[in-house]
Amino acid sequence: MPERSKSSSVSNLPLILDIDDFKGDFSFDALFGNLVNELLPSFQEEEVDSAGEHGLGGSEVLPNGHVRASSDAAKFAQGLSTPLFPEVDSLLSLFKDSCKELIDLRNQIDGRLYNLKQEVSTHDAKHRKTLTELEKGVDGLFDSFARLDSRISSVGQTAAKIGDHLQSADAQRETASQTIELVKYLMEFNSSPGDLMELSPLFSDDSRVAEAASIAQKLRSFAEEDIARAVPSVVGSATASRGMEVAVANLQEYCNELENRLLARFDAASQRRELSTMSECAKILSQFNRGSSAMQHYVATRPMFIDVEVMNSDTRLVLGDQGSQASPSNVARGLSSLYKEITDTVRKEAATIMAVFPSPNDVMSILVQRVLEQRVTALLDKLLVKPSLVNPPPMEEGGLLLYLRMLAVAYEKTQQLARELWAVGCGDLDVEGLTESLFSSHMDEYPEHEQASLGQLYQAKLEELRAENQNVSDSTGTIGRSRGASVASSHQQISVAVVTEFVRWNEEALTRCTLFSSQPATLAANVKAVFTCLLDQVSQYITDGLERARDSLTEAAAMRERFVLGTSVSRRVAAAAASAAEAAAAAGESSFRSFMVAVQRCGSSVAIVQQYFANSISRLLLPVDGAHAASCEQMATAMSSAEGAAHKGLQQCIETVMAEVERLLSAEQKATDFRSTDDGMAPDHRPTNACTRVVAYLSRVLEAAFTALEGLNKQAFLTELGNRLYKGLLNHWQKFTFNPSGGLRLKRDITEYGEFVRSFNAPSVDEKFELLGILANVFIVAPESLSSLFEGTPSIRKDAQRFIQLRDDYKSAKLASRLSSLWSSSS
Repeated sequence: MPERSKSSSVSNLPLILDIDDFKGDFSFDALFGNLVNELLPSFQEEEVDSAGEHGLGGSEVLPNGHVRASSDAAKFAQGLSTPLFPEVDSLLSLFKDSCKELIDLRNQIDGRLYNLKQEVSTHDAKHRKTLTELEKGVDGLFDSFARLDSRISSVGQTAAKIGDHLQSADAQRETASQTIELVKYLMEFNSSPGDLMELSPLFSDDSRVAEAASIAQKLRSFAEEDIARAVPSVVGSATASRGMEVAVANLQEYCNELENRLLARFDAASQRRELSTMSECAKILSQFNRGSSAMQHYVATRPMFIDVEVMNSDTRLVLGDQGSQASPSNVARGLSSLYKEITDTVRKEAATIMAVFPSPNDVMSILVQRVLEQRVTALLDKLLVKPSLVNPPPMEEGGLLLYLRMLAVAYEKTQQLARELWAVGCGDLDVEGLTESLFSSHMDEYPEHEQASLGQLYQAKLEELRAENQNVSDSTGTIGRSRGASVASSHQQISVAVVTEFVRWNEEALTRCTLFSSQPATLAANVKAVFTCLLDQVSQYITDGLERARDSLTEAAAMRERFVLGTSVSRRVAAAAASAAEAAAAAGESSFRSFMVAVQRCGSSVAIVQQYFANSISRLLLPVDGAHAASCEQMATAMSSAEGAAHKGLQQCIETVMAEVERLLSAEQKATDFRSTDDGMAPDHRPTNACTRVVAYLSRVLEAAFTALEGLNKQAFLTELGNRLYKGLLNHWQKFTFNPSGGLRLKRDITEYGEFVRSFNAPSVDEKFELLGILANVFIVAPESLSSLFEGTPSIRKDAQRFIQLRDDYKSAKLASRLSSLWSSSS
């Protein structure tokens, strides 16, 4: 391809590059397009024309200007020497020229930038010099302002001093002027005693009453101070003092007369409800003793303090008609209505007081105090009459409880009234303390009244129970001594409902203690005293109940003793005695059940008291050191008497059971039970009739014990009974002799007894009956085998000796000498 010269390229495609092309939003693509767009379109046209002349109709022109020829055209194009892109040289020349021009432009720009930097540096130096000169000028200006400010301050201080002197001089002049006026008025009052006719018009002009009152108060103060400073030893001073005394007397008389005039005007305005006039008078009267006379007068003239019908209406509303006994609920409703009416009245008066008096809080304090001390106190005196502790009112009239309930209602409602009055407004009055003082005479002996009331309720309840028991006894009549004792005992049984009633009384008393006692120490002391009453009542009640149940056991024991007979009696007497013994046994079983019921109810009653202590009492005693522990100890001490009665009664129960067991064994056990004849019949493996009767009796009677007793009490009782049964059976069997078949029968009885006592859950008792089973073997084995029975259990050797002596062959087999040699050799 032939090369194009630079001149030809430039002449064909002139370059236009200027600095303006690079200003603003510069785009390289736009610049490049402007350079080459004039060359590329002409090149494309030439290529198309050249392809048409050579017959390349099957060629394809691509978007980038290249031509993709067909296979024939390609073969033809290989023989051509002309290039496909003839403007390449022109573009290269164009790009080279453009680069040179760009370099020239950059050099021009660099030169211009250098010149601009030099100019900026020169201007900056000038600017800095100007700023330095300006700073010096500003500093000088600040110094001038500081000197000016100091001068202004000095002038201002001088002017303030001059103003103070002028103000002081003016005040002195004003004081001197007022003093001259006051001296002139004082001379008028000092003219002659009681002469108020020659006074200045100021003191008689109703339109200038406020000014006259102010001046009169100043004159009186001055005169009184002068008298106080007087020295009687100096004649002149004494004379002056006598003169001032005249002035003081006249001023006092004038002030009294003026105060009365103002009060009269205040009353007249009050009747007409002219609040502005009332306010004006009250403001003037405030200069006399700080307005106390006006405030007292206003409060005293309120209808609720001077109208007798109001007081009578209060009494009827709260206490009802005369002759009828008011109930606490009716009194509570009456007090609520009355106190609401009082609160509404005070609230209305408060609105007037706020609009009239310059010191409304002081007036409200006087009003509320008068309400509590006069109206409320008068009502409380009629409502609360403190009863005598020596001769308390009878329960038919409500007793001490009615007074305490009335006191609680009145105290609670009055406290609510005090809070509502405080919300309305009562100034600096200690309304809470004043309310407490209304009940101080009742609070002094409150704990004693509360304890006496609980005692009165307790005695009344006991009398009620005795009357009920008497009525039941009268209605049933005499139905036999033993049966009658049982019925009487059942009617005097401990009642959990009665103990619950004791607790309910105590809860009510506890509520009053909490209401009346705000200090923790006082509350704890009162609560402890009230709880002590409950402990004493419950302890006495359940102890008496247990003692009554014990009396039944004692009476049943006495019945058994009366029918113990000797051996030589007639058959008729023996039959009568047996019948009486059966009756005594029935009485004993009935008394046993009654005592177990009493023990069960006793436990339930103690549990109720303990639960009440845990839920209600303990939290009130905890804030005071030692109070809780002391009450717990006191509770344990109070219940100890009941525990003692229960322990004695349980011992009597064991005696009763064992007496019946011994009676059954004596009556039912036959000698032939353990010495059956060898008649060739199969041995009887059933328990003896005596054993069956005893186990049946124990099962029946101990059902009550299993139900009534629990815990350690149950375990101790059954263990003791099991030991007594063990000893009783041993003593009983000592009365019989045994052959081998009788030994088997005895072992069957022991098994029956052992299975029964296993329900006691007493391991020591179970062990003893197991050893009894081993001992019974001495009646079964041959004499020569006796020594082998106790090789593993030497501890029962002593009992074994006693049992061996009961063998029917003890003498014939010469067991005594044989065993003697055996024991001596083994020892």
